[in-house]
Amino acid sequence: MMTWIQQSRQSLQMARKAGDLHLPNSTAFADLLNSSVSSASLRGCRRVHARLLKTRFSSEPFILNRLIDAYAKCGSPSDALRVFDRMPLRNVFTHNAILRALSASGLLDEAERLFLSMPHRDICSWNSIVSSLAQRGRFDASLGYFARMRAESVVLSAYALSSALSACAGAGDLVMGAQIHALVSRSPLSCDVYMGSALVDMYSKCGRGSDAVRVFDGMCERNVVSWNSLITCYEQNGPAEGALRSFAGMMEAGFKPDEVTLASVVSACATLAALREGSQVHARVMRDGRHRDDLVLGNALVDMYAKCGRLVEARRVFDRMPVRDVVSTTSLVGGYARFASLDAARSVFARMTERSVVSWNALISGYTRAGQDEEALRLFRKLKRDAVRPSNHTFSNVFNACANLANLFFGRLVHVHVVKHGCMDVFVANSVIDMYMKSGSVTDGALAFESMVERDIVSWNAVIVGHAQNGRAEEALRLFEAMLLHGETPPDHVTMIGVLSACSHAGLVDEGRRYFQSMAEAQGVVPVKDHYACMVDLLGRAGRLEEAEELITRMPVPPDTVLWASLLSACKVHRKLELGERVAEKLFELEPGISGPYILMSNMYAEAGRFGEAERVRGLMKGRGVVKQPGCSWIEIEKKVHVFMVRDGRHVQRREIYSALRSLMSEMKRRVGIVALEGLQEDMHVVQAV
Repeated sequence: MMTWIQQSRQSLQMARKAGDLHLPNSTAFADLLNSSVSSASLRGCRRVHARLLKTRFSSEPFILNRLIDAYAKCGSPSDALRVFDRMPLRNVFTHNAILRALSASGLLDEAERLFLSMPHRDICSWNSIVSSLAQRGRFDASLGYFARMRAESVVLSAYALSSALSACAGAGDLVMGAQIHALVSRSPLSCDVYMGSALVDMYSKCGRGSDAVRVFDGMCERNVVSWNSLITCYEQNGPAEGALRSFAGMMEAGFKPDEVTLASVVSACATLAALREGSQVHARVMRDGRHRDDLVLGNALVDMYAKCGRLVEARRVFDRMPVRDVVSTTSLVGGYARFASLDAARSVFARMTERSVVSWNALISGYTRAGQDEEALRLFRKLKRDAVRPSNHTFSNVFNACANLANLFFGRLVHVHVVKHGCMDVFVANSVIDMYMKSGSVTDGALAFESMVERDIVSWNAVIVGHAQNGRAEEALRLFEAMLLHGETPPDHVTMIGVLSACSHAGLVDEGRRYFQSMAEAQGVVPVKDHYACMVDLLGRAGRLEEAEELITRMPVPPDTVLWASLLSACKVHRKLELGERVAEKLFELEPGISGPYILMSNMYAEAGRFGEAERVRGLMKGRGVVKQPGCSWIEIEKKVHVFMVRDGRHVQRREIYSALRSLMSEMKRRVGIVALEGLQEDMHVVQAV
């Protein structure tokens, strides 16, 4: 039995033998165009078109509309436009065909102009413009046409509604999405599974996870897409545990997961660092075999293993992937930088043929986290030389490195770059404030804070703690009161640390007590060890050491070495030897390998003239194998950072430096008559050696 294509070709061949195409209608040409579209044959379309021009159907709207559609589907919008321009008669179907052709080719501006110039529009015209704009990321324009559909009382089909919901999801337009939801709930589509899935996706991408779950729970029918939307909602909005629970529910309901399901579940495992569950999903993928080579799923597995610190497994998945992209390589770089070796991360990064800004961020963040801030700044310079556009995450890491180095000059340069290119969001602005405060430029930090359009708790904390650390206690407390008056951002435990530190530096004992006592009641912040440490420091600076000791002993949690060390330092300052002995014994029990308490007690005994006791403590320190950690400092002179260690003989100007130290020590002896500090004496040994 002949197929309809064979019959059509036979009809054309018979007509050719007769010397003319005496066909009753153009159906045979339409069938041949369908055949060309099925095989994506542009050449076939053109051959049919050439033969059509020799027939009496060459100006028939029906077959020319089909020809426009065929050219569009075979990837030649220019041929479709030529047919359209030469048509003597056009109808709404003609306009719809060329509208689809322009939209499919991404010529959205031309499609909009054509749509607006159409003498008549039907529901297909509206559906085409709304869906094509949504699919190409022109979400606001898509929703604008959808609103016009409603205003002109055009019947809203499921296709138009789902396209509009997709645009709401992309634009994050929750208001319009909720309005469409109301329209759907009053229509026969309220139980449609595809509409329900679109609503779950819309609420999820608008950050309303609870509403997405509510829609899912109320669905009359569900399919794999519905479950995928729910699992992705939990994975993106949290809690990530919900994604694992939903995956289990999907399996119990008898649905088979696809690659989208598995990738979302693995991503949730990465967020939770749930290695066991992620490995189980991986084992399922390997057993099933259908999705083993899926790129998105492979990327998710590499990322999951990398974030769980299992770099061997991550590398094994990476090496087995038949196709890799920048996402999989970036995940591997990030994993090496965080858990394994910066050298290994740098090696993988160097071999990348394509690098995204996320790849650069992973490496820069790794160096910053490892304390190698100079190398992080060098990488940022290289990123700029390679013409990669930094992201807000890049700037945050760079400002963090500048803050750690107190590199104010470079920090200001980067700040100018951020302002110039409009990259300043709350996240970056907070890093700018932190950089200026840690670099000692309090005025610039305050200006950055004042210029912020939007502030969060981190913004307030950065400026309050920054003022407190730079000795601007009154301003820190003024800002705290302004924060309370502002009312939109309640203080947290970091805020109260800044407030108590400000009181400590300014010697405001009564104010510090008041803030500490009112924390839980007025601010809703339960004191933790850090707050007690601030109070011990406050009382210790004021010489109220017995009160500080009582506060430590009355703590609801066991005190740590930080608290006792703070009290011991205060004992040395105020020459409270007896209390210092008790505190030192506590520290020797808690941390016998830390050198600080031994040195402080030795110095306290020496100051009291009890040199035998001082020598005993030194002997105890030596007998326990405790070594004093070398001190380190740095200074920036003419845009160059100079780093110094105790007993450092590597600096090119070491002779001049030690000569200056010798002069300073002599001057100290002459003016005050004190014995040279131990650190200076050790340095003098090095001077004599060089």
